[in-house]
Amino acid sequence: MKVGISTASLFLRRNNEDALPLFSEWGVPCAEVFLTSFCEYAPSFAELLAARRGNTAVHSVHVLNTQYEPQLYAEHPRVVSDAYGWLRSVLRSAQILGAKHYTFHGIARLKRTFRENFPRFAAETKKIFDLCAEYGVRLCYENVEWALCNRPGVFRELKRECPDLGGVLDIKQARISGYDWREYLAEMGENLATVHVSDVTAEGKMCLPGRGVFDFGELFARRGVFGRGAHRELRARLFRRGGAEGVLRVSCRKDRKLLRGKSRKTRRKKLTSFSAFAIIFGQSGCK
Repeated sequence: MKVGISTASLFLRRNNEDALPLFSEWGVPCAEVFLTSFCEYAPSFAELLAARRGNTAVHSVHVLNTQYEPQLYAEHPRVVSDAYGWLRSVLRSAQILGAKHYTFHGIARLKRTFRENFPRFAAETKKIFDLCAEYGVRLCYENVEWALCNRPGVFRELKRECPDLGGVLDIKQARISGYDWREYLAEMGENLATVHVSDVTAEGKMCLPGRGVFDFGELFARRGVFGRGAHRELRARLFRRGGAEGVLRVSCRKDRKLLRGKSRKTRRKKLTSFSAFAIIFGQSGCK
């Protein structure tokens, strides 16, 4: 398991080229780079980031998902061709950054006329997965309430054609979808690549991880599904705008210390008692 930070945590505060050197200064071991615009999909921008990332390794990339991901599943050849052009650019950027995972949302369920066709979706996902593999990047589907993987069962359907498909468990999105996060986790199993963690109060209000009612101890106790020797990122999200940089730095240091506990029992006790818990976080508005 690896602990790191998403550049989305500094969305509207620091651009990616400024966030990565800041993470390196703080001693953050790894990060997810949230590419936020078409200009940031260019390999030349990735070269800038690579030059400025310092000692912070890039675990994964994430894009502003409605800009081309849904179009990868379109039926019009020109639309698909353009979308694949942007995908290749992002994959080349991931390659430059050394990122081995691509956090992916795919189809956006925005139209009332949307109809599910899982045999076709799975076949198209396999094409996308294969192209990612050519660049040494693993396609990783995230559970997102308004996107394709919006409920348990969808990931299983996509795996029929793509058994090595990676999974990204998002606790907040599971909560929004109305399904238990454990169902998504069980379905992703050994395919899990990244976890996005958040917290909520008993009244349903977003709060700092550890200040709500989410059982982080149980999540860590289930980490055996991650697979031995696998490099995993656990990404927590803060849903507060004020003072984010200071909280981020302190939380990252404390959380890495917690994860280095000597036993599972000790780690569980510390994690459930820590009052301002955050491993990695981003702004809720980045989704």
